[in-house]
Amino acid sequence: MKLPLNLCSIIAGLAALGAATEGVVYARSADMAPAQTSELPPYLQCVPYAREVSGIAIFGDAYTWWDQAEGKYLRGNEPKVGAVMAFVPTERMQLGHVATVVKVIDKRTVLLDHANWSPINGRRGQIERGVKAVDVSAKGDWSEVRVWYAPLQDLGTTRWPVAGFIYADGKPKKAKPDTRLAIAPAPKPQVSLTAPATTKPSSDFSKAFAALTEPASPPAARREVTAQAAPARAAPPPIARKPVALPPVKPKPAPQSDPYAAVLAQYD
Repeated sequence: MKLPLNLCSIIAGLAALGAATEGVVYARSADMAPAQTSELPPYLQCVPYAREVSGIAIFGDAYTWWDQAEGKYLRGNEPKVGAVMAFVPTERMQLGHVATVVKVIDKRTVLLDHANWSPINGRRGQIERGVKAVDVSAKGDWSEVRVWYAPLQDLGTTRWPVAGFIYADGKPKKAKPDTRLAIAPAPKPQVSLTAPATTKPSSDFSKAFAALTEPASPPAARREVTAQAAPARAAPPPIARKPVALPPVKPKPAPQSDPYAAVLAQYD
């Protein structure tokens, strides 16, 4: 049966649209598995595969990994082997995506291991190993990437936004307390409850103590030097003093003799 020309054009257009929309509906978390129907069979999601390959113990949809890693793992914008590239959710990839870096080619090219990105042989949830991802951001900070897409056998045309990298071997270190201003407590004095034992002072100590009590006398040589060095002092000139006029002394009257006293003095 020959199809009309317009119907063939519609089918070809739909096929081209499917090839150009790489990774649109395949970046779903396995923690939110889809219903098992005949139209949508179960398939491997990107989250459990990234967790198994990287060893990063984060659960939940891919778009939550970046925020969940805060305080648990170090994060940054430099690709390293073993790190997980966390994609930012978009309208076409609402649940986000995670992929593990397995090799760094250069500062703008890496190889990824991830699942549920490209449909291979018409099947979703396929594992892709060692596929290329290229940084296409204006600043070279890995905020936008293009990823290998199997149906095209080349990099996809979409520029996917990336939050950054979560490092598996970079758990945050706990801050140590600052001890620079800490003051050590003063040691407590040791109090003895027993009387100290009395000991007899040594002879050396006694001699030393006796020497302290004796008057110190300078050595003979020191005295000689001192006597020779001391200059003779000249006698000071006499001080001229003015004579002081004294008041005349009045003679005291002679005491009158007591006749009775003279008689008594003979018999005393």
